[in-house]
Amino acid sequence: MSMRVKTHVKKGEKVVVLTGRDKGKTGEIIEVLPREGKVMVKGVNMVTRHAKARKQGEVAGIKKEEAYIHISNVKKID
Repeated sequence: MSMRVKTHVKKGEKVVVLTGRDKGKTGEIIEVLPREGKVMVKGVNMVTRHAKARKQGEVAGIKKEEAYIHISNVKKID
């Protein structure tokens, strides 16, 4: 059972990353998960995903996309 974390940021706000490999980078919040205490920031914490070819016409290959980071690792900027 996960506890709800108090969120100090909202979707669409500009934030700066405080720790980790993306320390100092800024971006806009795409998504907030208050129950997990995580946020997704545009252009930050990029990970590589390998996509398999499907019948529906989805293209196979390597894709870069954002991953979630803990909400305590970001700070709102004005």
